[in-house]
Amino acid sequence: MSRYTEGAEGSLLREGVVGCGVIMPNPPPCPFEKRYPSELFRDDRYFMQLALNEAIEAWNADEVPIGAVVAYGGQVVARAHNRVEALKDPTAHAEILAITQTSNLLGDWRLNEATLYVTKEPCPMCAGAAIMARLSRVVYAIRDPKMGCLGGAASVQRLPRLNHRVEVTPGVMEPECLDLLQAYFAIKRRES
Repeated sequence: MSRYTEGAEGSLLREGVVGCGVIMPNPPPCPFEKRYPSELFRDDRYFMQLALNEAIEAWNADEVPIGAVVAYGGQVVARAHNRVEALKDPTAHAEILAITQTSNLLGDWRLNEATLYVTKEPCPMCAGAAIMARLSRVVYAIRDPKMGCLGGAASVQRLPRLNHRVEVTPGVMEPECLDLLQAYFAIKRRES
């Protein structure tokens, strides 16, 4: 159970480590090791391993461990992990942050030749962003039958009136990414 102390002007602060002027919780260390895939085979598995590394970074920051990378021309041009808690921003999902980084780098919001790799199926917001950014593909690991909107709970990419179709590849490294996510929530449940 989280403990709180009274902060300035009577606000409640969660006890933990102070960093960047904010009280940060002490996250449990991630028991999963980062991967260092061979640069010789830049296939879907290669890029998903890099997204999994971002998910590990999210865990270490006490965020829901979801990571994303964007590949363009066979190169990683963006990488991100969830930062909802750190930024106090409900839109700070890994996918949104990675898409924004890519647009800023390329100087265009149309990412027609880019592929997004993410460790869990995008939610409604992130699926919509992938379509609006005109991504060519979205590759994800874990299917989400409750909130996933690229094949799980819904398939927004198949809406008949859309002027852009994103290709979707589910299930790449699903067991590995699922193990990470389930372990994180098992620890969180024990803490509460």
